[in-house]
Amino acid sequence: MLRLLASTCARGLAGGWGSRRLVPGGRARPVAGLCDLSRRLSRQASDAPRNQPPSSEFVARSVGICSMMRLPVQASPEGLDAAFVGVPLDIGTSNRPGARFGPRRIREESVLLRTANPSTGAVPFQFLRVADLGDVNVNLYNLQDSCHLIRAAYQKIVAAGCVPLTLGGDHTITYPILQAIAEKHGPVGLVHVDAHMDTADKALGEKLYHGTPFRRCVDEGLLDCKRVVQIGIRGSSTTLDTYRYSRSQGFRVVLAEDCWLKSLVPLMGEVRQQMGGRPIYISFDIDGLDPAYAPGTGTPEIAGLTPSQALEIIRGCQGLNVVGCDLVEVSPPYDPSGNTALVAANLLFEMLCVLPKVTVV
Repeated sequence: MLRLLASTCARGLAGGWGSRRLVPGGRARPVAGLCDLSRRLSRQASDAPRNQPPSSEFVARSVGICSMMRLPVQASPEGLDAAFVGVPLDIGTSNRPGARFGPRRIREESVLLRTANPSTGAVPFQFLRVADLGDVNVNLYNLQDSCHLIRAAYQKIVAAGCVPLTLGGDHTITYPILQAIAEKHGPVGLVHVDAHMDTADKALGEKLYHGTPFRRCVDEGLLDCKRVVQIGIRGSSTTLDTYRYSRSQGFRVVLAEDCWLKSLVPLMGEVRQQMGGRPIYISFDIDGLDPAYAPGTGTPEIAGLTPSQALEIIRGCQGLNVVGCDLVEVSPPYDPSGNTALVAANLLFEMLCVLPKVTVV
């Protein structure tokens, strides 16, 4: 069951915000509403009806509902190729809380995003019908129940043929999402960017929290373990063999120090060969980045990846069979400037740009 943001577009904005603006020559004409403008721009981009984020050339960025990239908010995934979905959960965190507010803050910062990616040649809204599906209605008093709710919501999204791009939320949420993904696609490959491997077995006697999602995924056969790569791993540990479990499962573990001061384009060339043409999932924990760039997170670790390396990783997934993505662990209370959420919004846009139906022009 998705708890949706209130949709102004659904109420109809014909006549456009009740105002008029002057055009050259002094004539006044109605200002187009966001929904009308979105439909007009989409017709220009393609003959097929697709949603378009409104351009700041015509609509001020401060205008409209708070949705991802100011896209229409839709109650159902039916008819969509991809959708942004919020999962505002943080009761699986082990250190600083606040990721429950991540989806909302990422949406706020996404107002700066535009429709084209000149660096890669991707114009995703010409090839995909995309909307914001709002938030999953999680249970903040029960982590197990929240996982059931997330799984049920994503089962409907995946069954509709819609690729979910998730705004987290702590990393616990990836486990029920992958349960739903694997029901349709079978065990998937994984490109996992993180400071931590999240393959612990339990903590405080609990087997479900943000440090265990990929251990639980292995237990249930949700991952194609020979096609799992974990990038950016670093930080202190309780043991010296902290990478042993991941490597024993066949995961490729790329430590942060092996990424320092270098381009990751060659690494991603190897990853593409490893992943092949079968389905993969991208899971990006914002703490994979150095806290100098992304301080607003629950478990920061020094000496992490740079934003340019994050772009190289995501863009390096172009051409792969990406069936879902998430960006997790943004904690706005520790992000007073909003910079962490801004980085997160941009990375989610980059994920949209590498989805299989997007043809690079």
